[in-house]
Amino acid sequence: MSASLASSRLIETADDLQNLARRLAREKHLAVDLEADSLFHYQEKICLLQLADTENCYLLDTLKITDCSPLGPLFEDPGIQKIFHGSDYDVRSLYRDYHITIRNLFDTELAARFLGRRETGLEAMLGMHFQVQLDKKFQRTDWSKRPLTPPMLEYGASDVAWLIPLARTLEENLAALGRLEWVLEENDWLSRVRPQPPYQGPWFLRFKGARQMDPRSLAVLERVLAFRQERAEARDRPVFKVLGADPIREVVEIKPQSLDQLKGIKGLSPKMIDRLGEGLIEAVRQGLAIPEGDLPRFPRSRKPPASAAVGLRVKMIKQWRENKALELQLEPGLLLNNALIDQVALLNPTRVEELDRIPELRNWQKQTFGEEIVQALGAPGQRPGKEN
Repeated sequence: MSASLASSRLIETADDLQNLARRLAREKHLAVDLEADSLFHYQEKICLLQLADTENCYLLDTLKITDCSPLGPLFEDPGIQKIFHGSDYDVRSLYRDYHITIRNLFDTELAARFLGRRETGLEAMLGMHFQVQLDKKFQRTDWSKRPLTPPMLEYGASDVAWLIPLARTLEENLAALGRLEWVLEENDWLSRVRPQPPYQGPWFLRFKGARQMDPRSLAVLERVLAFRQERAEARDRPVFKVLGADPIREVVEIKPQSLDQLKGIKGLSPKMIDRLGEGLIEAVRQGLAIPEGDLPRFPRSRKPPASAAVGLRVKMIKQWRENKALELQLEPGLLLNNALIDQVALLNPTRVEELDRIPELRNWQKQTFGEEIVQALGAPGQRPGKEN
C-alpha cells in the first residue's frame, strides 16, 4: 500500500513536528527524501524534507522549522526502516544540517543495481513496477523560495509516496536471488557516509585541466579561483554561476592586464566585465607578481607505481570479475571495485581468511566470492611475482 498524495500534509511549526515525530515512532517503515538549493546558493541547505508512512505524506518546511532534532530518534531507531532512493547525498545532507545519523537504511536505487536493472532512476522504477509516471519539472527548482506552491508540494510528495511498496518489491526480488544480505550490508556502509569538511584550497587542485598548466599559469589560476570563491560567498551564489570554467581557462591563458583585454572572451558578457573585470585583472596581476621560486606546481601522484607482478594480478582479478559479472548480469564494479582489486592484488592472499586484512572488503564479498577471488590468482607457487 502506498501513501496517498491526496493525504499529504505540510508541517510548518515546531509543535506539529513534535506531534508528527511521536506518530511516526509507531511505524515500521518510513520513506524519506529531501529538496535542497545547491544550484542557487553558495552554502547549500535542506529546504524541504519529505516523509511518508504507508498511508500519508508529510512535507516539512525546514526553512520555517530550523530545529529538526525531534526526528533524530526516528532515524536512529533500528526498528524503523528508512527508505531512500539514491541516498548518498541525502545521508550527508541530514548529517551536515541536523547531525542526524541513520540506522536501518534501505536504498531502492542501490537495490535495483544489485538486481541488474539498467534503468535505476525513481521515475523508471515506478513506471516498471506500478505504472506510475512522475512529473520531474521541479527537479531543478530553487527550493529556498517561498511560498511553496501546490504543484511543488505535490512533486515533493510524489518522490516518497511509492517508496515503501517499491522497497518491499525489491526486497522480495533480492531475496529470491540470494542477494538481499548483500544489499543490507551495503546499506549499512552507506548509512555511515559523512560530508567532507569545507575545502580550503588550493583551489587549482579541483580545476579540470590544471594538471597540464605551467607553474605561472597555475599561480594566475589560483588567484582567479580564489577571487571567484570570495565573490560567490559574498553574493550567496554557487561558484559556477559567478564565473564558469571556460572563461576562467581563457583568462589564465591570455593573462589580461586591462579591461580591454577581457573583451571577446567567450562567456564574459559586458555586464560581467563591469561586475567582475577589475577583480579579475587584480587576480591576474597577483599571480604574475609571485616570485619564480614560489610558484605552485601540480603535485605528482602519491600512489607508487605497481610492480609488474601486481599489475598482472590486477588483470587476473579483473578477468574473474568480468566473467562473474556477466554470469550474474551485474555491473562489474558492484562485485569488486577497482580500489579493492588493487588491495587484493597487493595482498596476494593464498587463503580466504587473509582477505580479512582488507577492512573495506564486505562480508558478503568474502563469504560469497572469497574462494573464487583467491583461486583467480592461481596456485601459490605459480603466481606472478617473486613473493610466491
